[in-house]
Amino acid sequence: MTDLLAARTLMAVSLGFHILFGVAGIGMPLFMALAEWRHQRTGDPIWTELARRWARGAAILFAVGAVSGTVLSFELSLLWPAWVELSGAAIGLPFTLEGFAFFLEAIFLGIYLYGGDRIGPRTRLASAAVVAASGLASGVFVTAVNAFMQSPGAAVLGGLSPAEAAASNPMVAFSSPVFISKAVHVALSAYVSVAFVSAGIHAFGLLRTPSSAFHRKALGLALAIAVPLTPLQILSGDRSARVLAEDQPAKLAALEAHFVTGPADMHLGGIPDPATGEVRFALLLPGGLSFLLHGDRDAVVPGVDSVPVDDRPPVVLPYLAFQIMVAAGTILLAISVWIALAWIRSRTLPSSRWLLRALVLAAPLGLIAMEAGWIGSEVARQPWIVRGAQRVEDAVTAQQGLILPLIGFTALYVVLGIVTLRLLRRHVFATLNWLEGAP
Repeated sequence: MTDLLAARTLMAVSLGFHILFGVAGIGMPLFMALAEWRHQRTGDPIWTELARRWARGAAILFAVGAVSGTVLSFELSLLWPAWVELSGAAIGLPFTLEGFAFFLEAIFLGIYLYGGDRIGPRTRLASAAVVAASGLASGVFVTAVNAFMQSPGAAVLGGLSPAEAAASNPMVAFSSPVFISKAVHVALSAYVSVAFVSAGIHAFGLLRTPSSAFHRKALGLALAIAVPLTPLQILSGDRSARVLAEDQPAKLAALEAHFVTGPADMHLGGIPDPATGEVRFALLLPGGLSFLLHGDRDAVVPGVDSVPVDDRPPVVLPYLAFQIMVAAGTILLAISVWIALAWIRSRTLPSSRWLLRALVLAAPLGLIAMEAGWIGSEVARQPWIVRGAQRVEDAVTAQQGLILPLIGFTALYVVLGIVTLRLLRRHVFATLNWLEGAP
């Protein structure tokens, strides 16, 4: 394994691990805040118990995420010093703001968890709201950095260095053409992913204890977020694709395995073959991509061949990751429609055991879609670390023997993952057992 491949693999492992905690940091505080708000509106003690248990779960994930995030910050500087030197002036502001958001989230999560009855209800609700807002802000600020790397804007693509662009526009990272669409997509993905994980846990609880008011209220809140936001998430994905078609056509071509410029078909499933320019074993929708983007089945869509050979992204992995993301999102959309139709008919929370089983099985699909979407997006922008300004191979450290930190940090993430799963399992099943033993 070359040092470049080792550095890329280590970053992939690190980011793939950390993104799960970033998602939890955006989504779980919202559930905590909403449960606290419901308690103060209704006085029902179930809501405050639910808020506290969601807060404890958020604290576990926040603590582990802080560890993986700290490691990741060192990796960025040590593995990619040329990138930091080139882009530091442009990405410094969003990273600084993300640091402020992180500390706000930590401080007010501590106030909420340990203040208990020593703080008033308004202070408790305000603390929960600040945690939820800080978690969202943190995700948005990190997305700004990634958006700059994906599409640094006309100034950089026109020849200015990132430092020169930042000197004339300190908000250059937030001015990326893809920032808004990416930020909306990331936020909705986090909320939907956490909502379905929560729904799966409480659906499992209802299968074990059908009379549990705790699980019924928790499931209702999770579905109140998941059902309306899932179609919005699909629409945000469509919007992101349209932005890519205008700003990064080669990346979109890689995600869709569209090899040759011209009218673009849409493929469902299958395996791309770059040698022949075909997608084997796929269900083909002739002109589907052209129609989706332009409303015309014969509209010309740039293919992978629209950029020089040395600048072409890989196709197989981005395409497969994109297909997994779409499949997972489609299943979640189908379940959301099922729930919405059941609610319209009965005006009550659906209680079908088949639906509860489906929610249990679908619980990880949002997270799977997040990981797959991230893999597809990042691999499809290769060979650039900052598009049009710096290649990945030019940004990596000159240090050799990077296979050793790859092995060491991967082992660290395995240990952290095992510890996290054990803590979460204990937390979840302690809740289930407590409820089954409660009067």
